[in-house]
Amino acid sequence: METTIPAAFASAVRRDPTVPLLTFYDDATGDRAELSGATLENWVAKTANLLRDGPGAAPGDTAAVLLPPHWQAAAILLGCWSAGVAVVAPEPPRPVEVLFTTPGGAAGADAWPADERYATGLLPLAMPLRELPGGFTDYVTEVRQHGDRFAPQPIRPTDTALGERDHAEACRAAAQRATELGIGPGERVLIDAAAHPDPVDWLLAPLMVGASVVLCAHLDPERLAARADTEKVTRTLR
Repeated sequence: METTIPAAFASAVRRDPTVPLLTFYDDATGDRAELSGATLENWVAKTANLLRDGPGAAPGDTAAVLLPPHWQAAAILLGCWSAGVAVVAPEPPRPVEVLFTTPGGAAGADAWPADERYATGLLPLAMPLRELPGGFTDYVTEVRQHGDRFAPQPIRPTDTALGERDHAEACRAAAQRATELGIGPGERVLIDAAAHPDPVDWLLAPLMVGASVVLCAHLDPERLAARADTEKVTRTLR
């Protein structure tokens, strides 16, 4: 088992960079985004470069990722970990170097002192925001300007990753959670985002065991059977 999250992600990409690693649906908007390992890797690298070259984030710094389950949230979380930036627990608010949220969450983000603030609308086709909250930078617009290759400093298993857990602890917890959820290697797992908002469930647990994800926001139960068939789903988590 890998002992850092970036190593687990790299292993997932190496298995086959061309196959879908994360497919996202939003049944409220009709949005669908399919990311192969290579495509998600590019977004992760761009995010890590943004963190390093923009606010100058470095290993040991912290980020608040106040976003719902979404493919952009996956890129941001994995980008933070690739850059050595720890993701803090959602509560209680605390000072951080970097913060990511949606425009709707901008007011609540005031409780989080942050050196740099990014907002994303989580819009179809990764469209930029039309109206940006004051004091925020548009993540989608800014991240596109950065390179899609990232050369990180080595991430150690003892570096803090998520909340109070270091990378090794986070990897073990995610592997254990995969067992609890019944996720096995090579599975194609459909996950109801509303039922599993914790990134350990919808991102890290599948990643640690080599499964791919069909992540569904605002899941319409009437579309479930057809989607599971289309996406060749082997397990559904609701």
